Amino acid sequence: MLIITKINAPEESLDEIKEFLINKGFDIHQSTGANRTIIGVIGDTESLDEHLIETMPGVSQVVRIKKDPAE
Repeated sequence: MLIITKINAPEESLDEIKEFLINKGFDIHQSTGANRTIIGVIGDTESLDEHLIETMPGVSQVVRIKKDPAE
């Protein structure tokens, strides 16, 4: 799952998102660009409600990565 933040989202919003994910037992990988941050969520994200995450402050979009049926 990828979480894409709004342009220039405040650091407090990023901290809240990361804390939420870590408390749920996920590892994260953060990539910070000039205007946006992308948070990669590592683990079995089937239990995460993407609509709930989309309502969090600073979140622009949530992209669920589909599993390869061959795996």
